Amino acid sequence: MTAKMYYDNDADPAALARQTVAIIGYGSQGHAHALNLHESGVEVVVGLAPDSKSRKLASDAGLRVVDVAEAVKAADVIMILVPDTAQKAVYDEEIVPNLRSGHLLMFAHGFNIHFGRIDPPGIVDVGMIAPKGPGHLLRSVYRSGGGVPALFAVHRDPSGTALSRVLAYGRALGSTRAGLLETTFAEETETDLFGEQAVLCGGTAALVKMGFETLVEAGYQPELAYFETMHELKLIVDLLYRGGLNFMRFSVSDTAEYGDYISGPRIIDEHVRATMKQVLTEIQDGTFARNWIAESESGRKEFDRLRAADRDHLIERVGSRLRGQMPFLDPIEVAAGQSQASATTPGATR
Repeated sequence: MTAKMYYDNDADPAALARQTVAIIGYGSQGHAHALNLHESGVEVVVGLAPDSKSRKLASDAGLRVVDVAEAVKAADVIMILVPDTAQKAVYDEEIVPNLRSGHLLMFAHGFNIHFGRIDPPGIVDVGMIAPKGPGHLLRSVYRSGGGVPALFAVHRDPSGTALSRVLAYGRALGSTRAGLLETTFAEETETDLFGEQAVLCGGTAALVKMGFETLVEAGYQPELAYFETMHELKLIVDLLYRGGLNFMRFSVSDTAEYGDYISGPRIIDEHVRATMKQVLTEIQDGTFARNWIAESESGRKEFDRLRAADRDHLIERVGSRLRGQMPFLDPIEVAAGQSQASATTPGATR
C-alpha cells in the first residue's frame, strides 16, 4: 500500500488566515517554526519564560515575545516546542489553564501524548507536525526555497477544522514543498525514537567511534582515522540522500561496493538485528520513556556523565582541530551548556 503524500496544492493557507500561532519555546525547532511561519505571512507570537535567554534572540529576529500564558491566551493555534521532559510542567502550569474551545494544540513529537503525560481537554483540537530534520535544516532549506518533509497527525478534532489547520501549518513551515505523510501519534513516536537510537544518532555515533578506535588501536594516525570514519561519512550520506543505496553504490568504486556487500552484513549482523528489536520493544512498552523521565527528574547525573565522556573523546579533539583548518566547512564548536537556539540561529555566537 502506497502512502498518500500531501503537497502545497493539498493545503489551503486560508485555514490559518486571521489566526495567531503561539510557538512555545525557541530552541532548535522553535526558532525554525517561528521564523518560517512568520515569513510565510502567519501571525506568530513566541511564548517564553520571563528569564529565558532566548527572549533576546527571538526579539532581535523581529518576533513578538511574551510569557507562555499570555501567548496561549492570544493564540488560536499553540505549538509546544519545549523539550519532551519539560513539556508536562509547562503544559500543567501555563497552558491548560488558558485553553479554550476552538484552540488547536500542536506538537512536533508525539512523546507526551502517546505516553499519557499530557491529556488535553476534549474541547480542543490536537494535532502534530513532525519535521524529518533538525531545526537548523528546517530553517536553511526553507530559506533556500525548499522544504523538509514532515509527518502529520490529527489526534482530536472537536472543531472540525483540525485537519485543514494542521495542513496549512505544514505549508507555512515549508514542509508541503517536500511532502507531508499522515500518521498517528503512536506511530510517529515509536518510529522516531527507534530511528534516533538505532540508526541516526545512537547507531551512527557508536559505529563511527568504534571504527575510529579500531584504527587508532591498530597503530594508525588518529587524523587519518578521523577522515576515514567521520569526515567521509558526509559524502556517503549525501549520495544516499539523493539516490538511495543504489546511487551510493553506483558512485563509489567497485572495490568499495564489493566490500559493502561482503563486510557490511558481518559488522551489522543478526545479533545487531536482535538488539534493535529489543530497543524497539523497550520503546513500545514505555520502558525507555519511563527511564528517560526518571533520569531527567532525578537531576540527569548519568546523562551528564555520558555527555561529558563523549565530549572529550579523541575523535572530537582530533576532529575539532582538523575542522578548524577547513573554514569552508563552516565548522561549529558547541560549548558546554550552550543553548540550541544560540547555536543554530543566524548571526548567533557559535
